[in-house]
Amino acid sequence: MAYLECSPDYQTLPSEYSRDAISAAAARLSGQVHRTPVLENAWLNRQLGCRVFFKCEHFQRGGAFKIRGAMNSVLQLSNEQSSRGVVTHSSGNHAQALAIASQIRGIPCTVVMPENSPAVKMQATKDRGATVVTCRPTQAARIAATQAIVDQTGATLIHPFDQPNIILGQATAAWELLTEVPHLTAIFAPVGGGGLLSGTCLAGRWFHSDRRVPVFAAEPLGANDAFRSLQQQALVTEQQPQTIADGLLTTLGQLTWPIIRSHLQGIVTVADQEITAAMRIFWERLKWVVEPSGAVSLAGLQQWLPLQKADGRKSEPDPCYGVIISGGNRDFMSGV
Repeated sequence: MAYLECSPDYQTLPSEYSRDAISAAAARLSGQVHRTPVLENAWLNRQLGCRVFFKCEHFQRGGAFKIRGAMNSVLQLSNEQSSRGVVTHSSGNHAQALAIASQIRGIPCTVVMPENSPAVKMQATKDRGATVVTCRPTQAARIAATQAIVDQTGATLIHPFDQPNIILGQATAAWELLTEVPHLTAIFAPVGGGGLLSGTCLAGRWFHSDRRVPVFAAEPLGANDAFRSLQQQALVTEQQPQTIADGLLTTLGQLTWPIIRSHLQGIVTVADQEITAAMRIFWERLKWVVEPSGAVSLAGLQQWLPLQKADGRKSEPDPCYGVIISGGNRDFMSGV
């Protein structure tokens, strides 16, 4: 485990990331995606010494938050674009999300998936009517295969995380969380490519007119490009990830990185055993099926809280933390 305190400067953002843009995305998605519940657990609150409010995206359509960005993007395609279909590359959750959004709009969808993607996610993508093309499990192979399909079919690329409509769609998860619990002390979100985290940063910045809600990232220790990028203040794009959190293997994008760099309050890395321990809490205490990537944010909060006490920092009375559970698509036969 490692922790890095950041110094957000809240630099001016492009106009497409405005408060109105998040509100418009939330309105666009109303009735199209689930407004997932915000829940807490008395036992866990006692264990941690604070109140924890979970944004339960494992109850979302497709089992993960990804449907927010995918649907926000697909709903804004022109009829001409829709006729040529959409394409993406994904290890699973974005694949399912885009397949669902495409099925609802009635347009073709092709998904490039690494050959080592979880079987449950690959099958669910096919079940939603998408054409699945497998590739070697490298970022370069994913990008090359996707570009080949774009060149052949003229399909519109719906990136897993690095497009404005994706980021704004993902921002609606934290936006809903803050709508229900506006007094949150801070929000913890997992980070892979950064779509959810950058969207959470935008929600934390814009939700209140008089204050900003601090946002913290939680990242697998074995896939810590975001930590290293913030540490070096330069985007790290090369790594060989080794973690059970298969949804967080990719590196930050060109669009997500500057938002995160200028808005994140801190980042904590967690080892696989800490992720597994958080999963056990969800499974055994809360009776929720949460995948490893979805458990990373709770694991991060668990590791971060003792650090604050050790530093002698004075916390506000009755601290309340938001924790985004990103997904619950776990292969039944894979165990914990």
